[in-house]
Amino acid sequence: MDSIRFSLKEFTELPDEHTTRQLTELADEIFGVSTNSVRIPYRMSIKRPILILIAYIGDMPVGFKIGFEDKENMFYSWLGGVLPLYRGKGIASALMKRQHEWAAERGYGIVETRTRNRYKPMLILNLKHGFSIVGTLIESNDVKIILRKKLEKKKSE
Repeated sequence: MDSIRFSLKEFTELPDEHTTRQLTELADEIFGVSTNSVRIPYRMSIKRPILILIAYIGDMPVGFKIGFEDKENMFYSWLGGVLPLYRGKGIASALMKRQHEWAAERGYGIVETRTRNRYKPMLILNLKHGFSIVGTLIESNDVKIILRKKLEKKKSE
């Protein structure tokens, strides 16, 4: 794995309009769809608490991770990705690690995520970072894999 210099920015509410547009355009490019300009701001407006992490190389966003509280003790890692050109450089791992630290600092005991069977690199990344497969769902003729990881609680003082 080649390493690369990048920085992470954290938001606990929907960022300003410019940053939100950058985030939704980044998600559209990563996932090859154009629905994120509505989907991301809507989901972030109805969930609390939230954490949005964006990875930057210089001023250019290259990856992101979004999560929110699902249940009292569970943080849900909802959406994330890295531009293809920057994959394999530790960005996704750094985003995941920071998200889990943040959740543990706030007393969450579990982080849950779901991935589709066709996204094998994301499945492998989750398994490498301590997730266990706890179930599956069939959705639109595709298999969604449910993964959970127990967090070591680190209540901030």
